[in-house]
Amino acid sequence: MFKTTLLLCSLSCLEAYKILLLAPLPVRSLNILGEGYVRHLLNAGHEVTYMSVYPPKNIPEKNFRHIDLGSTHMDLISQDDILNIGHLIRHPPAEHADIEYLQKLGFITAYTTFENEKVKKLLQDTSEQFDVVISELFESELYAALGALYECPFIWGYSMGPHWLALRLVDETTNAAYAIDYLTHNIPPFRTWAPRLFKFWTQIKWFFIKMTKVIRQERTFYKQYFEPLFAKRNKRLPEYEDVIYNASMVLSNEFPGNGLMPSVPQNFKLIGGYHIETPPKPLPQEIRTILDNAKHGFIYFSMGSTWKSKDIPKEVTQGLLEIFGALKETVIWKYEEDLQNVPKNVHILKWAPQTSILAHPNILFFITHGGLLSSIESVHFGVPVIGVPIYFDQFININRGVQRGSALGVDLSMNLPKDLKVAIDKMVKDKTFKKRAKEISSIYHDRPVLPGAELVHWVEHAVRTRGAPHLRSPASLMPWWEKMFLDIIVIIIIVIMFIVYFVKKTIKHVFESQKFVSKKKRN
Repeated sequence: MFKTTLLLCSLSCLEAYKILLLAPLPVRSLNILGEGYVRHLLNAGHEVTYMSVYPPKNIPEKNFRHIDLGSTHMDLISQDDILNIGHLIRHPPAEHADIEYLQKLGFITAYTTFENEKVKKLLQDTSEQFDVVISELFESELYAALGALYECPFIWGYSMGPHWLALRLVDETTNAAYAIDYLTHNIPPFRTWAPRLFKFWTQIKWFFIKMTKVIRQERTFYKQYFEPLFAKRNKRLPEYEDVIYNASMVLSNEFPGNGLMPSVPQNFKLIGGYHIETPPKPLPQEIRTILDNAKHGFIYFSMGSTWKSKDIPKEVTQGLLEIFGALKETVIWKYEEDLQNVPKNVHILKWAPQTSILAHPNILFFITHGGLLSSIESVHFGVPVIGVPIYFDQFININRGVQRGSALGVDLSMNLPKDLKVAIDKMVKDKTFKKRAKEISSIYHDRPVLPGAELVHWVEHAVRTRGAPHLRSPASLMPWWEKMFLDIIVIIIIVIMFIVYFVKKTIKHVFESQKFVSKKKRN
């Protein structure tokens, strides 16, 4: 009887929240992160409304509603050349991202999301209420308006680490001398002045494009779209800048100890790895048999879910097969089409259960593009990496692994087979890569709670404390000109000018008085 009463009392203390979750960018890896939120929040007993491009594979039966954005979002980047490995091999991208392209993509994605008929129907229903809104952050802050619309805490879900582009929304822009971002390839510490200058120029360029082009479009759309929604609820539309800098916190897909990172405010939480299911799902029997029978271990090769190995030029593909075929180790290659004349030790998978493969004890290393999920998963399972970065944040992910001794980097080029062979030979012979990967993995796992539990805690904490204002940095409450002491500098300059003017007038007056007295004496 006592146990039953205790159980009922504990259940009465639990409170289910209504949560609106957005993953609007048409990139499958980001959708996997969104589904991680869904899984943990549902398991905690909350009710989730999920807006995404890709419907969940197994739609929960209770406390879940999915708003499908696929019909309007799939064409945003589907025809873009940056998603084709073959094009990028022949036309390598610059060492910095196209800032204007990314900002416009962020705005167009937000615009398309809010113009979706299902989204309009939800927002126009004044009976709908949410306790918290969580939105993926990518180059546009328009989604922050939903927190103000529903008068509830708003949380950014950031797919990367403490980059200055995310920190500026809850604290202030990080110093360019040691800043991290996905726009450039360099990681700190910068040994020469050139990378620091390049980072500084990148920040200036980003802010210039944002302030002169994109933010005007965002502000115009914000007023036109949200003013009627606020009026329908008898509310006044707040200023756009007041909305976008009013987030309760940022939940970042990064883990403490992952290399050199800038200091972060208390409301910037590192929950990297929350999307990984523990323990991993069992391998299909056919794949498990191959991996169990890999006498010399196996190498796993995958370029992720967005970029396809099938788009690699045929001559490069043939070269890779020849390199792999000469190895005594087994090779598992995620390749989305059938391949002819495949060596006996090479096994082609059109779909690969990546985390389950990385968890297998016979794995030697992982050949990857270095995407945000693959990088965290390789650390989670303590697997060394040969990185072939393609675009976006993949360069800094691989460079960070190289810096800490758990990875090798190879350029994506027509010479990929020969370059990859050199890296494979080195990785096979040098066991320190495996040792270092295990050390970093132990750091990753050395946390007081699992990242999924931390995710749920901070979401619930934001709701319970009405936006967690006690965690916010005072920098978020001050305009930029106050943080830079511009008002004080102006006052100091005025005072100095006044003093100089007064001293000059006084000296001039004294000099003229002495001159007058001297002239009078002569007369």
